[in-house]
Amino acid sequence: MLGYPDVRFTLQFYVEDCTGCGLCVESCPALSTVDPGVKAINLEPKAPLVNAERANISFFEHLPVNDRARVDFANVRGLQFLEPLFEFPGACAGCGETPYLKLLSQLFGDRMLVANATGCSSIYGGNLPVTPWSKNQEGRGPAWSNSLFEDDAEFGLGFRLAADKHYDLATVRLRSLSSELGETFVNDIITAPQVQESEIRAQRVRIAELKTKLLKLADRNDAARDLLSVVDHLVRRSIWIVGGDGWAYDIGYGGLDHVLATGRNVNVLVLDTEVYSNTGGQASKATPLGAVAKFAAAGKRVARKDLALQAIAYGNVYVAQVAMGANPQQTLQAFREAEAYVGPSLILAYSHCIAHGIDMRYGMKQQDLAVASGYWPLFRYDPDMRKVGESPFRLDSSRPTIPFKEYAYNELRYQSLALSRPVEAKELLRQAQADVTEKYRTYEEFAKLGSRPDTRSSNYSSSKGSGNHEARPLKEQR
Repeated sequence: MLGYPDVRFTLQFYVEDCTGCGLCVESCPALSTVDPGVKAINLEPKAPLVNAERANISFFEHLPVNDRARVDFANVRGLQFLEPLFEFPGACAGCGETPYLKLLSQLFGDRMLVANATGCSSIYGGNLPVTPWSKNQEGRGPAWSNSLFEDDAEFGLGFRLAADKHYDLATVRLRSLSSELGETFVNDIITAPQVQESEIRAQRVRIAELKTKLLKLADRNDAARDLLSVVDHLVRRSIWIVGGDGWAYDIGYGGLDHVLATGRNVNVLVLDTEVYSNTGGQASKATPLGAVAKFAAAGKRVARKDLALQAIAYGNVYVAQVAMGANPQQTLQAFREAEAYVGPSLILAYSHCIAHGIDMRYGMKQQDLAVASGYWPLFRYDPDMRKVGESPFRLDSSRPTIPFKEYAYNELRYQSLALSRPVEAKELLRQAQADVTEKYRTYEEFAKLGSRPDTRSSNYSSSKGSGNHEARPLKEQR
């Protein structure tokens, strides 16, 4: 295995927990050289496999877990060797939200605090007495709690304020014990960088040593006892506010805007299904123009709100728009950059949903088409790029290579209007295509701000895109 010489690895499936959605099979890129119809992952009848796989799972669970500090997870391949701390959620088969939470748990799970808005993610995330949020062999895992629909952002801000207060208290107590613990040792803990995984691992080693020293002082020193109660907060906490578009775009938007405006170091993940999925598919301000949803039975007549541009307007908020099915590497990079950014961050994650009226097995392909059509451009806005003289806005997807209709009419939410109101559907489709074209042009112009002018032709897209689609001129496509 590259990076781990003389080491083998196992990819183990928990057969009894498999929902048979087929999403992994469709996403698998490895085809047999002998039989083109066979992949490295294939669906088979479950019953004959259960007993044998129970034995395999028992063996697998006794294997040692990778040392995270030795894994290069800057790319998607390396990420696969990180233990997920979000597993077996009770979501719909093929759910588009859960892959993002699994990714989040792999990257930051052992030091993560999650404030979860009410919605799909809170139901499959906290269907007590069971929960998909787990812990590693060291006993560390995400600390998760659910808040109301309308105040999750404020709830998550409270996590940040509490974590900061605990850290401040820990550093004050630690400095007061410098004479007993050693000035150099104390300074190393307080000034330690904690961005890279190896740096966080090194800080955990220091904290373990600190605990040993404090236990020896605790019987006779009140400050040592006090420090022991908050000592783990000297390891950097990762605060995540998670919810759907119904929360972020609608009911909880006022709170979200307030939290972003504070400038505090919180990370916001919006699992954007473009409807109120958990309550039956009602339209939200994220629902696209022309789509049918509850309370928009004749097709939504206005375009979706651009929450990304509203957040970018602050100038000090990291903002990314991602779609794992279109570009998993860009998704991974956005998650890591958002967490490392010192300040508020917002990630809008395209999440295919059963409410869209699609075959969920092909959900990741539909994400790719959303990007290829220009409906869901991929981008990252990183204010820190100004420090190195670069434009903070980076457009990560190419110009539209397919018409919007080729993406939209794979989904029942668009098809149904064409059947019931064909004339109105045609007009809404025209408006939607015009909106997609204009929106992408806006992003393209934005990407040029603060950077040197591009001397290459601007009439055609790069050959590098989200899929194998032929590039077309940037004009209204029908």
